[in-house]
Amino acid sequence: MQPENVRTLEDAAQIVRDSGAEHIKIGIADLDGIMRGKYLSTPKFLSALENGFNFADVLFGWDMTDTLNPESKFTGWHTGYPDAEARIIPETCRMLPDEDGRLFFLSEFTGKATTLCPRSLLKRVVERADRLGFKACVASEFEFFVFNETPHSVRTKHYRNMENLAPGSFSYSMLRASVHSDTYEAVLSMCRQLNIPIEGLHEETGPGVMEAALTYSDPLTAADNAFLFKTFAKIQMQRLGKMATFMAKWSNDWPGQSGHLHLSLQTKDGKPVFHDSERPETASQEMLWFIGGQQTLMPEVLPMVAPTVNSFTRLVPGMWAPTQATWGFENRTCALRAIKGSPKSQRVEYRIAGADINPYVAIAAALASGLWGIENRIEPDAPIAGNSYDKEHAPERVLPARLLDAANRLEGSVAARDLFGDQFVEHYAMTRRWEEREAQKAVTDWQLERYFELI
Repeated sequence: MQPENVRTLEDAAQIVRDSGAEHIKIGIADLDGIMRGKYLSTPKFLSALENGFNFADVLFGWDMTDTLNPESKFTGWHTGYPDAEARIIPETCRMLPDEDGRLFFLSEFTGKATTLCPRSLLKRVVERADRLGFKACVASEFEFFVFNETPHSVRTKHYRNMENLAPGSFSYSMLRASVHSDTYEAVLSMCRQLNIPIEGLHEETGPGVMEAALTYSDPLTAADNAFLFKTFAKIQMQRLGKMATFMAKWSNDWPGQSGHLHLSLQTKDGKPVFHDSERPETASQEMLWFIGGQQTLMPEVLPMVAPTVNSFTRLVPGMWAPTQATWGFENRTCALRAIKGSPKSQRVEYRIAGADINPYVAIAAALASGLWGIENRIEPDAPIAGNSYDKEHAPERVLPARLLDAANRLEGSVAARDLFGDQFVEHYAMTRRWEEREAQKAVTDWQLERYFELI
């Protein structure tokens, strides 16, 4: 049996037994989209398939640097940091690149932790779509910079004067892609081995920056693939003596890195929902309501797609990133780009998302807000023609300018609580406020250059 054919618990048990491996790797997503995981012995793995397993719930009590967050109500010293229940997902079976055929599975939290589990959050949104009679299709694309550095060298250099994979800016360059074909091939080979279908890979704007477009699929598969891609692209680069970053913006000199999401809907029998040949731009009424929901809720769900302090440095005019909750047909200056195409390809590009997204959380936000628009028949504004940055927009389309404000908007959102649940909204908003407070402790280079001598 091949990993891509594993569908059931029985399939998973069979492929593990047939492999003869002593240990299996499992991974799970935390709220920041960072993969946590461990090796399980084969007997332990087989038991976990049937009965589930435990994972420390401290994942919901600390931040991405393992710093304990004293404001967590879900877990903390007051609960004793107990274990949380989790399950292995058979259909996520992969064979890991460059690990002698070692098998790997994703997992997700169950029981009490389901309310905070990123993958379970997206599952609930998919179930909402199903109740409305829809199946969603999602594709993601990621820009990421590559450096000739190591985890040790960047720390020694204090993240300054790092050497990019290549100098200059050569979008779609065959020169760069050919000279550095070993690096590109490492990414393509990784995707083949991990069964992550990839439609395109090319040089983007900036020194040593790549963009990967992942093939569309159902939302959970798309999120799994994006989660795996981000993690293992970084792993592959470090194996080559390089580093990749998916920060929203790592330099003042270059545009930020996007993590655009493409979404469309079908009926349960596979009929495209967004295409109507009798309407302007072939955009169906459901597509417009979907856009209306995304546009209306974008200021309220923003921290779910702009999850770090750094995310907001990307959202500035003229840097290929949106600054207001706007939309237009084939307009890359807007937050939502309606793409006209064939019945199967007509879709909405959710351009507000950066490369730093947690794919499960961001796809949940983008999809749920669109479904909410259809449920409530939310009409969007008139589409923007021309440069959206140069136009005045209604106050309700203004996006929060910092993570703290965005977190407070999310916590106060009635729609977000209905879509994602009170416990998720409150806990997630709390973690984003924590992230902002941690940032406020930092004395930055800008502050030193501005104040050191003059104040």
